[in-house]
Amino acid sequence: MEPDASIETSSMIRVAVLPIAGIPPLLFRDYAAMLLRHHTVSLNSISSFYTEHQKSPFANQPWESGSLRFKFILGGSPPSPWEDFQSNRKILAVIGICHCPSSPDLRSVANQFAAACKSYSSSLVQRCFAFCPGDSQLEEESNKGSNLVLFPPADRQTQEFHLQTMVQDIAASLLMEFEKWVLQAESGGTIFKTPLDSQASLSSEEVIKAKKRRLGRAQKTIGDYCLLAGSPVDANAHYSTALELTRLTADFFWYAGAMEGSVCALLVDHMGQKDPVLEDEVKYRYNSVILHYRKSFIQDNAQRVSPLSFELEATLKLARFLCRRELAKEVVELLTAAADGATSLIDASDKLVVYVEIARLFGALGYHRKAAFFSRQVAQLYLQQDNKLAATSAMQVLAMTTKAYRVQSRASSEPASDAGQSYADGGKMHHHSIVSLFESQWSTLQMVVLREILLSAVRAGDPLAAWSAAARLLRSYYPLITPAGQNGLASALANAAERLPLGTRCGDPALPFVRLHSFPLHSSQIDIVKRNPAREDWWVGSAPSGPFIYTPFSKGEPTHNNKQELTWVVGEPVQVLVELANPCGFEVMVESIYLSVQSRNLDAFPVSVSLPPNSSKVITLSGIPTKDGPVSIPGCIVHCFGVITEHFFKDVDNLLIGATQGLVLSDPFRSCGAAKLKNAHVPNISVVPPLPLLVSHIVGGDGSVMLYEGEIRDVWISLANAGTVPVQEAHISLSGKNQDCVVSVASDTLKSALPLKPGAEVTICVTLKAWQLGVMDADAAASKGVPGTSGKQVKDGSSPMLLIHYAGPTTNPGKLQMGSVPAPGRRLVIPLNICVLQGLSFVKARLLSMEIPAHIGETYTKLVKSRSDGTAQENGSERSDRFMKIDPYRGSWGLRFLELELSNPTDVVFETSVSVEIENPINKESLSDRTCAEFGDPKTRIDRDYTARVLIPLEHFKLPVLDGSFLTKGSQMDGITGGRSSSFSEKNIKAELNASIKNLISRIKVRWQSGRNSSGELDIKDAIQAALQASVMDVLLPDPLTFGFRLAKSSSNNSANLNPPKQADMQVYCASGGSIIAHDMTPMEVLVRNNTRETIKINLSVTCKDVAGENCIEGDKATVLWEGVLTGIIMEIPPLQEIRHIFSLYFLIPGEYTMSAAAVIDDANEVLRARARTNSSDEPIFCRGPPFHVRVNGTA
Repeated sequence: MEPDASIETSSMIRVAVLPIAGIPPLLFRDYAAMLLRHHTVSLNSISSFYTEHQKSPFANQPWESGSLRFKFILGGSPPSPWEDFQSNRKILAVIGICHCPSSPDLRSVANQFAAACKSYSSSLVQRCFAFCPGDSQLEEESNKGSNLVLFPPADRQTQEFHLQTMVQDIAASLLMEFEKWVLQAESGGTIFKTPLDSQASLSSEEVIKAKKRRLGRAQKTIGDYCLLAGSPVDANAHYSTALELTRLTADFFWYAGAMEGSVCALLVDHMGQKDPVLEDEVKYRYNSVILHYRKSFIQDNAQRVSPLSFELEATLKLARFLCRRELAKEVVELLTAAADGATSLIDASDKLVVYVEIARLFGALGYHRKAAFFSRQVAQLYLQQDNKLAATSAMQVLAMTTKAYRVQSRASSEPASDAGQSYADGGKMHHHSIVSLFESQWSTLQMVVLREILLSAVRAGDPLAAWSAAARLLRSYYPLITPAGQNGLASALANAAERLPLGTRCGDPALPFVRLHSFPLHSSQIDIVKRNPAREDWWVGSAPSGPFIYTPFSKGEPTHNNKQELTWVVGEPVQVLVELANPCGFEVMVESIYLSVQSRNLDAFPVSVSLPPNSSKVITLSGIPTKDGPVSIPGCIVHCFGVITEHFFKDVDNLLIGATQGLVLSDPFRSCGAAKLKNAHVPNISVVPPLPLLVSHIVGGDGSVMLYEGEIRDVWISLANAGTVPVQEAHISLSGKNQDCVVSVASDTLKSALPLKPGAEVTICVTLKAWQLGVMDADAAASKGVPGTSGKQVKDGSSPMLLIHYAGPTTNPGKLQMGSVPAPGRRLVIPLNICVLQGLSFVKARLLSMEIPAHIGETYTKLVKSRSDGTAQENGSERSDRFMKIDPYRGSWGLRFLELELSNPTDVVFETSVSVEIENPINKESLSDRTCAEFGDPKTRIDRDYTARVLIPLEHFKLPVLDGSFLTKGSQMDGITGGRSSSFSEKNIKAELNASIKNLISRIKVRWQSGRNSSGELDIKDAIQAALQASVMDVLLPDPLTFGFRLAKSSSNNSANLNPPKQADMQVYCASGGSIIAHDMTPMEVLVRNNTRETIKINLSVTCKDVAGENCIEGDKATVLWEGVLTGIIMEIPPLQEIRHIFSLYFLIPGEYTMSAAAVIDDANEVLRARARTNSSDEPIFCRGPPFHVRVNGTA
């Protein structure tokens, strides 16, 4: 049997093409390729070469439409024993090809060609084509008249034209030889035999039978030559005669051959026509051919020769003719019959051809699995031969089956462009794609196929194919292979690698399994921020680089791109985390592994790693971008088992998806004990040109700054430009919690250092003040800390962060092209790691006040004098009781202290000092104009585990005017007229006076120091607020009326006098006058001031009491006489004015007396009622002034 047999094969002329005189193989293939193009020569083109010596036996030769068809056989073929039966099996022409520069002796070439032609006795025409002869070879006379044809040096087109002419000459010569042979066959008595007829000695009966059959066989052979000569009509006539004669002589074998020839003549005559009737005729005749081949079977010859091969060949020819989808059922039946018959073939080569043809036809129908099955049968036949060429053929045949069995090599299954694709659709694959890739029910068969490929590759001496098969077998089916088998495959990989040159690459990866783990988040020092050139604050609204789902620094704008973006910078190292898994029972040594970068703009750094049996490991792969643009990282390049392979992340992702759906045998990572990892997708990575890079460190160490509560400390931060581009602009801001603890940042220092060139460094100062720990923080810290040092801040994320947004120069400053994107900027995040320790703690705080009655006499006139400029001044440079002063609103000496009880729970000693800003009012009605002086009291030491009380003296801070505006808001908000409550009014007063309280608190500083370097400020705002909260009304708001006494200069005028309000007078009221002597009429005056903005009508009364508290003016035992009116004094006081009432006293007994004044306010307005905390509109308001001491001296 012969491969590639078809019905039209009977019309093809076989031509042997032989290399002559050691022509180089490449040149022989080149010239042979030129020759193979001329496999069909039209009869019309050879008419000029054809000479009719006698009348042609081909009476119906189609000169206009016919053609001769050649089948060139490179290297020739041995003669067939069936040449008499089928003339197309004969080698009818021999063409030799030689290269003249390689063979200068043309006579030797001619002799070698003649010797080669002797092997082909059936050849009718011989030609030797000699290409590129030299000038001397062209001039040799000995070449003339021989079969040597010289092709002078010329261009390709000229040589092809010359070759075409020579082929036409050969075709004409063959046609003339066919005519001669037919004429001789018709007149001669040639006996045609086949191996079915050949015996050692023919008996007389066999000779007689052969003579009877000779005519029929001769007609069949003449028909074969007519068919080869391109005359199907003449061939059909001879085949018809042969059919009649062979049928009469029961020569079934030749009858089938004649029938097969007639079908070929029919198809050649109807070349290119698609006719159902013709198709049915072909099927009918070929079924008859198959039947008669079967009838020609002789049991006696079964062990020696059998016509079964012709029966199967006819079956395959019919199947090839019918091979298309519409007739798949009939074709399958024919191929199945051929496969069954192939088992009875004696010759292994015939069986090989049958399986090859069956596999091809099944493949043409699209039945790839059936084709793969018969291809494996072909490979088995090759493997039965113990030679290298057969093993190579088996390996090649098995390689063609790998696609059907889903075990194909990556190099043959994927184009290079597809193999390197990254996650085009986010790394997702459709379900049907996964099913097509993994079919676990085929596992055993797939393993068998790969083992056969491995065996054939080892026999063929192809180490790369052997390595590839072993890698696929080990990687895909390790769960089904025993540990001993796994070690055997590892040895096969090592043995194959030893025979390969260093640096060999293979498209099929072995172990380990490699999957993408993650892209490490950008360090806070290298965050990249998109730049908005339209805004001065170009970083606002831009999220930093890196695969963040959320970042506290962004504005929270929604993203419209599902795929994350990552930005890398040229020249700055980058990292990618990958996970390796070795699920087998032997150690895997990875000689090198590095990132695979198809964009060629990243230099990847290789690392080596060892994986113990059944283990996994996460490693870091790094590289440096070299050029801006997008980066594609589809996988890793791995050098393992002596071969370099590329591992794609998407392959392992598909494998893991198949494992979750039960389509794959096992998950290699889970079997190694690795944690379940969500598929990490490769983000859109882009590389930008070089950017500046600020690197920060805290001078003195980057650890936490240990601060006690309220401690103030300067922290120095060094900033260095580690990039290759200068820092052109920089902006400092704060983020995070407790931003108030950053008192100041020396941003001017940084801006003055711009542009900060590469390698330059600048140091900025940040002033910090530790915040107060909350109750929960202090308790939690105390429970975890050591006694005496408790109070450490335990909550994470409570420290503020310093944000520095900086950028380098733009490409064209101010002239960005349309559509161009400016170079991005960067954000440096410097966490101010502040660890707050509990310091001094408050136990309680309270407000202490004391009143000392003022003395009316000569002694105290020197204490406070009136200056010409209207300010009060103390006599004497220093006084220890500088906080004890006359209350201008009550006329008495007043002292106020804020007492703080402090506890020291730490293991260090604290020293506290009080610093107060003294306020000297210039105008009572204005709190904005003031002069301040600051001074400190002696320090108070508080040892560990001790408490101490610190007194903070408070100067007078009452408001100058009791204004109704403090209560109007409460009146407007209350809808019930006359039903306003004092508590509600008081609440509004507190809200209005909040600013005054804050002003007071801001002027009091309690500072502490511990050791040589720790110092801070105590937060007393809450303590003062709590201490003042209960008495805020009494403390801050003045009384409606202020009373005062002084010695009068003259007692002649007892009427009330109106004086304008002056600060100096109010201070002198309490401290002016001379000495008082008993038994002497002493003129005095009482002064009443209206502190409101409305006129007040009062009923004034004055009393005088002795040291026992008894009234010494009224009663039978009165010791003081008076002149004037002391009770029932009716007067009206204008707003913010004062009135004097003069009277005289006559003291009978020397001693200490106390003077006091009181008044009843009639028709009080709502301001006065709110200040007096009364709800009744009819109830009078009673105001009492402070007592004044009077010292009466006796007479000498």
